[in-house]
Amino acid sequence: MKKTGLIGAGAGLLVVGLLGYGLWKAGQPAPEVFQGQMEARETDIAAKVPGRIAEILVKEGDTVAVGAALIRMDSPEVNAKLAQATAAQDAAQAVANKAEKGARPQEIEMARMNWQRAQAAAELASISFKRVDGLARDGLLAAQKRDEAEANFKASRDAEIAARAQYDMARSGARTEDKAAAQAQARQVAGVVAEVQAAKAETELKSPVAGEVAKVLAKVGEISPQGVAVVSLVDLKDQWVVLNVREDKLQRFAIGNAFDATLPALGSAAAPVRFKVFYSAALPDFATWRATRGGQGFDARTFEVRARPAAPIAGARPGMSVLVQ
Repeated sequence: MKKTGLIGAGAGLLVVGLLGYGLWKAGQPAPEVFQGQMEARETDIAAKVPGRIAEILVKEGDTVAVGAALIRMDSPEVNAKLAQATAAQDAAQAVANKAEKGARPQEIEMARMNWQRAQAAAELASISFKRVDGLARDGLLAAQKRDEAEANFKASRDAEIAARAQYDMARSGARTEDKAAAQAQARQVAGVVAEVQAAKAETELKSPVAGEVAKVLAKVGEISPQGVAVVSLVDLKDQWVVLNVREDKLQRFAIGNAFDATLPALGSAAAPVRFKVFYSAALPDFATWRATRGGQGFDARTFEVRARPAAPIAGARPGMSVLVQ
């Protein structure tokens, strides 16, 4: 009987102890949980030139690499400009080649023959003037005839000099300045061709980053204006979590600090993920009212904090909740 009483007393003490522990546990504040959400780098792909969507080469959910073709567009205006610029380049290059090569052999030969003819006429005029000048000195011819012969001689001599200059110029070719101007014009038109070719290349949109196609906003046959996004990509390897932390807890999330967090969407069996803070907003986003023990309260500012996982989290998607204890 005495043994039974001892057992009953022990059981009562155990019950009282468990009840006391439960009351103490219930009185303890619940562990504070911070909730954030996953983010990933998003890139909107837009056309630099307007055009009509001719072909869409990807669909939502596809994984693309850098340089992968996304969309092909048709732009008759760009094709026409390219044809015009190419023709202008050919013409400018022909002028530059002409200036570089100089006169044709036939033109040089023609200039030489003109010079020889002018030279012969000048020699004949010189001989005639000497004869007339002698006769005029002897009084056999009038002074008027002598003056006419002298004028003819001087005109023939100047014509010879001009013909010789034309011959020398034909042999020398274009001036250095003319050659430089022709070459500069050719380079200018080549730049126009390169510009139009760059616009032509932009009619095929290629991915500047690697990632997953999140949205395809264009449809075949639509006109795509310049600068309007047609494909949206998300890089799931460039992930981070965004937390809004009250100022009195901000010290725990200082830049460089690390913490563990869980993603409920990945399942309860998923191991906690280690994050490292790389950004803390310099200005607060909003404030929440927090009461103090004295019955008074104050506004607790909230700051945005961003942290990156040590390695990309498999299966994580932008918008998934992240819990930090």
